[in-house]
Amino acid sequence: MTGRLFVIGLGPGDPRYLTPEAFDALAVAEALYGYGPYLARVPARAGQNRYPSDNREEGPRAAAALRHAAQGANVAMVSGGDPGVFAMAAAICEQIEQGPNAWRALDVAFIPGITAMLAVAAKIGAPLGHDFCALSLSDNLKPWDLIERRLDAAAGAGFAIALYNPISRARPWQFGNAIERLRRHLPPPTPVVFGRAVGRPDERVSITTLAAADATPADMSTLVIVGTRETRVIARPGRSPLVYTPRAAAEVSA
Repeated sequence: MTGRLFVIGLGPGDPRYLTPEAFDALAVAEALYGYGPYLARVPARAGQNRYPSDNREEGPRAAAALRHAAQGANVAMVSGGDPGVFAMAAAICEQIEQGPNAWRALDVAFIPGITAMLAVAAKIGAPLGHDFCALSLSDNLKPWDLIERRLDAAAGAGFAIALYNPISRARPWQFGNAIERLRRHLPPPTPVVFGRAVGRPDERVSITTLAAADATPADMSTLVIVGTRETRVIARPGRSPLVYTPRAAAEVSA
């Protein structure tokens, strides 16, 4: 028996952001695995079985999907956004590396999706128009002091920064700490974009400054983009402002 595992990015939420490749893979899958709220985004199909799991069960979820595919089934593992950006693609690869040889022989396809930082950036202009990086503020899988060092390095080098997983009930202080850290490197008027649930009915996008950013509500459905010294806001009477980072940049002082 030869099974197949599709690792699929669902994009930010609305079905119009789902790629044709992802749509086709979901159509042929016999079993769907994923974090419960992400599975809920996929329309039900006759003959498909669903295996939802909790947010912090990436390893067991990946192993279960691989075992199922190794039995000869077409299996889909779904992730919000892109599966390779703080999502299930890395967990699948880790389980393949650690698991039985049969998992290495599986046909595994990684199908990209629109990740949150790109969806938010597209709603507001081009805040990632020059060099940028992405950081997760979750310290569940890495120590907080490592996150602080990376924040220092990114801001000090002049990168725009996309912050994933800014805050949760279990991590209430990390976002404020990160903003305070960034203020050591960037001026108070630096533009900061908050994009919550972009691509879903409760979508909300707002612009603030680094000086006021820690007073803006955020949660696990929020993606935050912190601009650079060059990032600009264009006021447009009667229309939403545009935020962009010019493609030309000045040299950053050491």
